[in-house]
Amino acid sequence: MTTESPVIPAHPDTREERTNERTSTGMSSTNPSADKKVKETVEYAAANPDVEQDWASLGLKENEYDAIREVLGRRPTSAELAMYSVMWSEHCSYKSSKVHLRKFGEYLTEDMKKHMLVPIGENAGVVDIGQNWAVTFKVESHNSPTMVEPYQGAATGVGGIVRDIISMGARPVAVMDQLRFGAIDHPDTARVCHGAVAGIGGYANSLGLPNIGGETIFDPAYQGNPLVNALAVGIMKHDDIHLANASGAGNKVVLFGARTGGDGIGGASILSSESFEEGSESKRPAVQVGDPFSEKVLIECCLELFAADTVEGIQDLGAAGISCATSELASNGDGGMHIALDDVLLRDPTLTPEEILMSESQERMMAVVRPEKLDEFMEIVGKWEVETSVLGEVTDTGRLVIEWHGDVIVDVPPRSVAHDGPVYERPYSEPSWQAETQANTVDAAGLARPESGDELRQTLLDLVASPNLCSKEWVTNQYDRYVQGNTALAFPDDAGVIRVDEETGLGIALATDANGRYTYLDPATGAQLALAEAYRNVATTGARPMAVTDCLNFGSPEDPAIMWQLATAIEGLAKGCQALGVPVTGGNVSLYNQTGDTAILPTPVVGVMGVFDDVTRATPSGFTGAGHAIYLLGETEEDFGGSAWADVAHGHLGGLPPKFKPEAERELGEILINASRDGMIDTAHDLSEGGLAIAVAESVMRFGMGARIWLDEVINRDGVDLFTALFSETAARAIVAVPRSEEVRFTDMCTARNFPHVRIGMTDAGEDNQASLEVVDQFTIGLQELLETSKGTMLKHFG
Repeated sequence: MTTESPVIPAHPDTREERTNERTSTGMSSTNPSADKKVKETVEYAAANPDVEQDWASLGLKENEYDAIREVLGRRPTSAELAMYSVMWSEHCSYKSSKVHLRKFGEYLTEDMKKHMLVPIGENAGVVDIGQNWAVTFKVESHNSPTMVEPYQGAATGVGGIVRDIISMGARPVAVMDQLRFGAIDHPDTARVCHGAVAGIGGYANSLGLPNIGGETIFDPAYQGNPLVNALAVGIMKHDDIHLANASGAGNKVVLFGARTGGDGIGGASILSSESFEEGSESKRPAVQVGDPFSEKVLIECCLELFAADTVEGIQDLGAAGISCATSELASNGDGGMHIALDDVLLRDPTLTPEEILMSESQERMMAVVRPEKLDEFMEIVGKWEVETSVLGEVTDTGRLVIEWHGDVIVDVPPRSVAHDGPVYERPYSEPSWQAETQANTVDAAGLARPESGDELRQTLLDLVASPNLCSKEWVTNQYDRYVQGNTALAFPDDAGVIRVDEETGLGIALATDANGRYTYLDPATGAQLALAEAYRNVATTGARPMAVTDCLNFGSPEDPAIMWQLATAIEGLAKGCQALGVPVTGGNVSLYNQTGDTAILPTPVVGVMGVFDDVTRATPSGFTGAGHAIYLLGETEEDFGGSAWADVAHGHLGGLPPKFKPEAERELGEILINASRDGMIDTAHDLSEGGLAIAVAESVMRFGMGARIWLDEVINRDGVDLFTALFSETAARAIVAVPRSEEVRFTDMCTARNFPHVRIGMTDAGEDNQASLEVVDQFTIGLQELLETSKGTMLKHFG
């Protein structure tokens, strides 16, 4: 199916409006069963083919509605229409991105596959990390719900991704978040930021999961469409892996967890498939409401069910709720299932069948259980006081059949709902403004550069105080980073590090990164630089990068320019993963992130997971002791396109981003990993936004240890001026602090690998322990001034 049709406006979605609609019309066209004189059964639908159905108000296109009729050989019942509408939504079906996401498989080599324990397409990727341990991790978006209701939108984003981890059979051990809000001084930014941060902290802290990192970015491009991307990671033994499938005729289908309510109805089909228009609040559906304490009980209950081997297949209920769980389990298994929908336990007894099928109420799971294991299953859920109902059983009919009070209201091939939805090859083309934007370099724009020591000093302070480079302690202090006692490193270090096994010291590192400004200038390179930065951040801790998850946040795919950004970014990321040898194991696509015609910056968030043999060797990003030699690894070039300096000093966005250098990134990674493992370095910090100056400033502020920097050799070797040496954002670079006893060994390793390295300074506690950052013969900034400048920005705007 590739036929396009016009954008259809969203329908009234609040609970009150739906009720009013039924009352005023007697029989809603979207919900015929609301009329007590008509029961919208499969038999009735077949006998009454001409009943008008308001498919548009459910977010479907005309060609999609026609396709549903063709699949069924009749018009759908209202319940079937509800199911198809949510499962064929952009959020659930990936109908605009599916043809491009195949690139991740096309560029996947046999060597990249060797640690993947499940293929792409499961609830979350699973990676073998050795010693019979496996890690599952994934990042997903909850963008639009957060704009509508920041606290619950962000909180339930955490809850949903954690349930994806549970459904793989793993114990969740940590979360991360990638946040993007509008301008920091915009009145609405405080509302969204306060709510989202509180929601993330409130949910994850209550679950007892450490939040070990992420990003918080402010940009006017996200004013109407904030991004809340949540990552969760879990650990398990190889034998504990569980998949979402319903096999074995006669096996029972069990729904357990929270009761089903009216929250989140239509969320997947409406919030994730249409852009927000000004004044459209009344058309937004209710946002899901989370209960982290119920989810904590559900986690422990599921883990005990897994340990007792009572579950054949399992699926969390997130987007599309029961529609998703039943159709995906059936489609992935033997292909048949029979369900009695009236056995669903409800919070709201007025819910219609359509609403029950579409509800996205949180903290629910669906399991497939062998009949002989059902009593044991019930005993365990009873112990945890988790409400449970047996809804039906697996069949060998190849049909998903759902009854309501004894009548069949759904009879569909489950693959047609879950997997064989529409696939669009949407037209795309490079936007007309792209070449002009790339030609508008910092030199072409005539941007004035600082020259004197005082000007360079002020430039660094301006960057340190800028919303995107300032301290995010206001955010991270609301998160528990060390609960469970297995956190080795957390924000503001370059990556979060978690111990997996106390006995062996096995551990993992995780970093998530994105740069919408780079991606706006060049989508392929921007996606690759996000990958490179996350890869580099993992390597700076000493972990070996092994796998990738991604969350691709873009505007409307019905705009050829936006579709070009998406397609180009995906191919760039796929090629980048191949070049670095790290596979994409899973992820998420979030489209329609725009208000009217104004889209967000294209923002591909990339998460990289790496592995330690011994987590005690994890290297922090801050200077830890005096007298260590500071080395710059990598070469510096004139890279200011999309840079922090161009943005903060001039509000400029133009030119080309830095080049992606996969060979240099891999070599740099090997040096960082080996140096950390062998005890050659005490500090490592990547260079990215703000360049060398910001990296050194952050390393000084991390533990309060000062530094003296001299850059003559960098200037002479690389042919750059002092300003470029300090603020360029050339990729494939890092700084390390090397104890004097290890200098010869470290430099010999770099020389043997023919990797550029130069000694640029020393760590220095300062006189009377008054630490500072000094660029010799240029300027000095005291530690206290750095800290006050860095921490003051968030406090000024958010208190």
